[in-house]
Amino acid sequence: MIWLALAILVLWPLAAHRLRKPVGDTARSRASGQFATLSMGLTHYDWNGPRDGRVLVAIHGLTTAGYVWDAALPELTRMGYRVLRYDLYGRGLSDAPGGAQDSNYFTVQLSELLHDQGIGGPISLIGYSMGGGIATSWAARNPDRVEELMLVAPAGLGRVGGPFARFCAGIPVIGDGVMRALGGIVLRFGFVRAARSFPDSTPLRKQLAETRVRGFLPAVLSSYRNMLAEDQAGLHAELAARSIPVLAVWGGNDKVIPATSTGRLAQINRQARQVSIPDAGHGLPYTHPRELREAVQTFLRGD
Repeated sequence: MIWLALAILVLWPLAAHRLRKPVGDTARSRASGQFATLSMGLTHYDWNGPRDGRVLVAIHGLTTAGYVWDAALPELTRMGYRVLRYDLYGRGLSDAPGGAQDSNYFTVQLSELLHDQGIGGPISLIGYSMGGGIATSWAARNPDRVEELMLVAPAGLGRVGGPFARFCAGIPVIGDGVMRALGGIVLRFGFVRAARSFPDSTPLRKQLAETRVRGFLPAVLSSYRNMLAEDQAGLHAELAARSIPVLAVWGGNDKVIPATSTGRLAQINRQARQVSIPDAGHGLPYTHPRELREAVQTFLRGD
């Protein structure tokens, strides 16, 4: 019986991974938007807003894809932005190449996508959760090309992830197996629980489906180990030194991003404008799109 139990423990993660289907041509053919062939694989993207509008790149977070901006897009385009949103590697309809998903991994993807789209001039950035960390990294590496940096419940200024994520991230090989075997269950439970507060606005069906796509869970784990392990205090200090306009919008009831992040950003960058939406949780791009738009408008007016 012991040998049988050991065999199950070894084979279960492998079987679970193989049972998940990769992103297929059928799903991509039915999707809106387009695909760019970049150095590490296909990247799904779309454009929204007036063709002559200012370019705003929208970057999603750890366990979502570009759809996380669905509710906010009308608000952003109404302000005149031409919004480019895309799926990070391992999420949505983009490929899931291997490699350590650190800041370099994601900033290369963004730089290559901008080059593919012929965007070489100044842009604005809006990043949600881990996407806020990616936007911060890209802005620090390309300060002359950033008009303004807008961060929504951003990672990078405090430790994120619960006990399960920390366990998997902290133990190579074993953690990978546990993530492949149980990660989908844990994430689905968390998605359903979070959706109870805002059942009409949470993209729950898409969130649940994402956990059943091959490559998604390894991508999430790699990001935990790499991108989300980076402390970005130094990058924020660089942005402050360059006087790049920064807006940070926080959820007053966010249980994902440490509450200390607000204070850390205030200490590092006193020029940054910070707004807290009292009744918002971590999903504020889709639960509070109007409040997000109001915060952006006030920021742009310089009020």
